Amino acid sequence: MSIAHRRSRRLRGLLAATVLGLATFAQAADVSILNVSYDVSRELYKDINPQFAAHWKAKTGDTVTVNQSHGGSSKQALAVSAGLEADVVTMNQSPDIDILVERGGLVAADWRKRFPHDATPYITTSVFLVRKGNPKGIKDWSDLTRPGLQVIVPNPKTSGNGRYTYLAAWGYALERGGSEAAARDFVARLFANVPVLDGGGRGATTTFTQRDVGDVLVTFENEAILIAQELGEDKFDAVYPSVSIDASAPVAVVQKVAAKRGTLKLAEGYLEFLFSAQGQEVIAKHGFRPRDPAVLKKHARQFPSIRTFSVDDRLGGWSAVQKTHFADGGVFDQIVAR
Repeated sequence: MSIAHRRSRRLRGLLAATVLGLATFAQAADVSILNVSYDVSRELYKDINPQFAAHWKAKTGDTVTVNQSHGGSSKQALAVSAGLEADVVTMNQSPDIDILVERGGLVAADWRKRFPHDATPYITTSVFLVRKGNPKGIKDWSDLTRPGLQVIVPNPKTSGNGRYTYLAAWGYALERGGSEAAARDFVARLFANVPVLDGGGRGATTTFTQRDVGDVLVTFENEAILIAQELGEDKFDAVYPSVSIDASAPVAVVQKVAAKRGTLKLAEGYLEFLFSAQGQEVIAKHGFRPRDPAVLKKHARQFPSIRTFSVDDRLGGWSAVQKTHFADGGVFDQIVAR
């Protein structure tokens, strides 16, 4: 074989290797998705996102940026339905995903079947946060109706956090043997003690912890844990009522947006990561009750036992609740007007 021929073969080999390298490089991409979520999940996803990005990079070679948008859960759902291009939604109540099914088919009708546990990677519940030492002696829902007490709750019309508070109090009244009329009166007396209705759970937290308004904040368990971690356990105490509500947090891919942006597999992979052992560890770290039994057992000391009921079991399901209580002119509007 001549020297010229050997050089030619070597050059062809180098060219082939270069082309292969360029093809491999071209297959990797810089991509982004938007997760539209509710107020008090902000810190959770700040922690989840870089870990998912590292996981996806190792799996596919793609560099992923996950952008976040947070606010009152119902307000966020309405923003997506109005055109905010979310690839995924991670809400705190199923009606805020169902509305995206109903309005333009943005989310698949069978979204609950696409991920484990009806597409809810974690659970939380409504608890009370009081000033250190619990000077007002607040122990249960009935205490929140005492004359002169100030209760801080976000607006149930715009916030899932506030909606769960309203429904937890309603269910408590029914469990105590009350009729629907008695439950209505009980919830009306509770909301008569609410001096301001913030738009979301984080706004209510600011009102209570930084503006020093109110004797008790009703919020999700994870928010109470976060407040203790960030502001110090010497300032506030968490109080667990005798019964509360199961606030399972649902997630879904926004099919129409993800299909249009070419991010469908990435969006699915992002939500699947929430159910992985790694994702469940992050969830527990941020005070949400993980679905994975092994992870929950590992963090059991963080989550006191509490009896809960669900909207479906106790209150007739979300569809009925939405229509009766939170539609314009519904029971909540009538209570506030009074």
